[in-house]
Amino acid sequence: MTEFKLALIQLAVGASKVENVKNAVKFIKEAAGNGAKLVALPECFNSPYGTNYFGEYAESIPGPSTDSLSQAAKDNQVFLVGGSIPESENGKLYNTSTIFNPQGELIGKHRKVHLFDIDVPGKIRFQESEVLTAGNTLTMFNTPFCKVGVGICYDIRFAELAQIYTRRGCNLLIYPGAFNMTTGPAHWELLQRGRALDNQVYVATVSPARDEKASYVAWGHSTVVNPWGEVISTTEHQETIVYSDIDVEYAKQVRSMVPISTQRRDDLYKLQDVTKGNNS
Repeated sequence: MTEFKLALIQLAVGASKVENVKNAVKFIKEAAGNGAKLVALPECFNSPYGTNYFGEYAESIPGPSTDSLSQAAKDNQVFLVGGSIPESENGKLYNTSTIFNPQGELIGKHRKVHLFDIDVPGKIRFQESEVLTAGNTLTMFNTPFCKVGVGICYDIRFAELAQIYTRRGCNLLIYPGAFNMTTGPAHWELLQRGRALDNQVYVATVSPARDEKASYVAWGHSTVVNPWGEVISTTEHQETIVYSDIDVEYAKQVRSMVPISTQRRDDLYKLQDVTKGNNS
């Protein structure tokens, strides 16, 4: 099988962890009932997003939130990318995504590699590194449909991560994220289309729904981009599910029409340093 339905749950996240998890489980069931085989949640789906919240909402893995995700994946017979939660381990905090198979087994855990440290004067300053520790591994998992690579939010800005996933055989990259009202309008879709086009893969991003009263206001606009660089599914900022049909054969067709992967060899390139007048 090379075609399957992907569901991105753009979840409204509130102050109650229990209610956030319960809401996520409800939407997972709805997505599966509509034919989704792979379901993804947003970044920090069980917690408000903010450095002042991470310690309060953090839990170990396995723990209450991920136990609920495991059961939801099993009950609904879906692969589940569990967005992310604040994870606590050995006195450190991480921003962590868990991946479950249709048997409810934990088959992957991705700790956000590139922490969100930005300072845009007059608009936004946010420093995840003040509280969180960065992960140091890339995360892929196999399904009967295709291999999938996972990143979290700021990870999407690093093209080499997507390139490594593609070279390892991934046809779909999923990024739970929570871009804000400054970077969202400017870069959210642009980055997705760039990663998809450069690597000729599907790219899916799943955001929390927007809460104008929150201390950190998410952009929303969960989106799927195809290997041609086209937006094929998207939404605005309200709580909803975004569905998209993923066709692995189409990715192969794109690569055959515009063959760039076969020319990606380091030994093809010679570097010319014109500032020194030397060729190497």
